[in-house]
Amino acid sequence: MRAHARALLLLLCLALTAAGCGLAAPGGSDEQPRVTILGPWTDIQETHFKAVLDSLGTPYTYQGTAATREVLLAAVQAGNPPDIAILPGVGDLVEYAAEGRLRPLGGKGAAAKYGRPWQPEAKGIEADLWVPLKADLKSIVWYRTDSRPAARPASLASWCIGMGDDGASGWPGSDWIEDLILQTVGPVLYERWATGDLEWADDRLVDAWSLWAGLLAQDKEAAGRAMREDHRGKPGGHGLLFDDTRKSDDSKRCSLEHQGSFARFFYRDRSGQAAVMDSAPLLPSGPRLKGREVSADFAVLFGDSAQARDLLTRLTSRGAQQEWGRRAGVFSPNSDVPAPEGTVEKQISDRLTDQRVPLCLDASDVMPAAVRDAFYEAVLLTMAHPDAPVRPRLKDVQRVQEAQRDQDAQPDDTGRLTGVCSRPQ
Repeated sequence: MRAHARALLLLLCLALTAAGCGLAAPGGSDEQPRVTILGPWTDIQETHFKAVLDSLGTPYTYQGTAATREVLLAAVQAGNPPDIAILPGVGDLVEYAAEGRLRPLGGKGAAAKYGRPWQPEAKGIEADLWVPLKADLKSIVWYRTDSRPAARPASLASWCIGMGDDGASGWPGSDWIEDLILQTVGPVLYERWATGDLEWADDRLVDAWSLWAGLLAQDKEAAGRAMREDHRGKPGGHGLLFDDTRKSDDSKRCSLEHQGSFARFFYRDRSGQAAVMDSAPLLPSGPRLKGREVSADFAVLFGDSAQARDLLTRLTSRGAQQEWGRRAGVFSPNSDVPAPEGTVEKQISDRLTDQRVPLCLDASDVMPAAVRDAFYEAVLLTMAHPDAPVRPRLKDVQRVQEAQRDQDAQPDDTGRLTGVCSRPQ
């Protein structure tokens, strides 16, 4: 009976194949080679991204993880990197480029020139090794539509702050400091600092960092609590801004969140109750807007197959980018792609395309991994001890940066990023 059943199944499969009705797994047929993709999107964002990939018709396998840097490093060290990797920054990609692991993108689509900051200038690195797939705006503050804040520096009690990201990470705090530095010293010095040409213990950086420490010192207990709180809010909830568990004690209910444009995903079905404004007036530094911090997810080729190259080219096309925006409300670094529908979406898109105000990439995203980790550690230490002097912590980060350079023993022509801010038009 078993042999007879197997024979019938084989005949059925042969009949289906002959009729052009092969059984296919998501992303394409198992009989076709698949493009392997590693990316940062999980949950509902992964669903939207895979829907766009499905529309392109190329068989693929997608792995989504919040730990893209760590997973990619492990895969590279094991000699089995994905065909396409998508990372939230170019700092790590510079190191892979220096090792000769990345393949030139080529073609008009994937190698399109977006200009600064979406294609940061670099020294000693080919111009077409990476391409931005998705953009986010970070110099903004979210608030509930029924409680618009006054345009003045806000107290710590007003802020929703969480450092957690599958463990205390420090990066939400680094966004605060990066924005403060950008608004206090401007884009030129910010760029020098982000690319390693300005000392961490420079007085101007110390002053900006001290503003962050001073804010935290207003309530040390709240600062400590923020270290333990996940920046996404409780699992299955609506983000920190709409945390219903705080309603019973209004003194603990925050009303402002310094978070990137991706925060809408945390708010889920309450995202329509969230509004946005420039962060500068609400920061401890005061009202003047000198620039906008942004981030991007960059794609690179580790594999050299024509199939992977073609898929990436089509993924960066205007049509695919517009479809992604329609499905998921994400923003494209391609200025020719229309903004997603919605009032808040248009406000964010207008800021991303406003050429009068410089845009600067997230500084920690462009730093070498060791320096970035030291930066995050200094953020967490400041939160734990906001009254402690700032300068010694920044000197510690500077020592890590100098040790990295000494270890690499890099000549002047070794590849490095040099331009991560746009210039006003």
